[in-house]
Amino acid sequence: MSNAEALARYLNASKRAVVFTGAGISTESGIPDFRSPGGVWSKMKPIMFQDFVRSRDARNEAWSRVFNRTAGWTGAEPNAGHHAVTTLLNAGKVRAIITQNVDNLHQASGAPAKKVIELHGNAGYAKCLTCAERFELEDVEPRWRAGEDLTCGCGGLLKTATISFGQPMPEEQMARATREAEKCDLFLVLGSSLVVRPASGLPLIAKEGGAKLIIVNREPTDLDWCADLVLNTEIGPLMTETLALLA
Repeated sequence: MSNAEALARYLNASKRAVVFTGAGISTESGIPDFRSPGGVWSKMKPIMFQDFVRSRDARNEAWSRVFNRTAGWTGAEPNAGHHAVTTLLNAGKVRAIITQNVDNLHQASGAPAKKVIELHGNAGYAKCLTCAERFELEDVEPRWRAGEDLTCGCGGLLKTATISFGQPMPEEQMARATREAEKCDLFLVLGSSLVVRPASGLPLIAKEGGAKLIIVNREPTDLDWCADLVLNTEIGPLMTETLALLA
């Protein structure tokens, strides 16, 4: 049985699947991951949330990475993996997408934003840290290039809508993701090393609820031992082939 046939068998038997994605699904769009050799954090040190809040120099460096496009995700396009997941979602095979990614590629591939649970936020816009008002990056970039320390009308600091190291996880998103993990009958991991807490606990929640766990990742993960199916392969080609086998 091929990898696609094995995955299709589980998807065909599922009534309430959830897809959980990590950096590995977006590397096929040319976006570097964060932790592997040659990844983002091997080239630049992450800026802690506390440093961003208290230091204008840290904020300036953070905005420089955004507007000078050094983080790597700007301009990327969805790949076959993203499109396949959206196809499953729109067909009713998948109930929700839970993602650790901040690149907005699931939405760009056509997935409704309300069906995408972003655990680590979104790099495509900014938010006020005080009142949570949304700001588009193209609107605040001229202010930053003019030398402003970017703030909201309420006086709060502006920051990209990502969750930085040291910043609290979004309670609403984590609660939604937990509920989806508890209720699903199939939890499909695509491209996550499953090492970042608390998101990495979601597959175990799904398993404890009786769901089947499938992990698709190029490298082994710490949760392979409890998965019903582990496939160490490229995501886009696998998902494209699997779609053709679904009932």
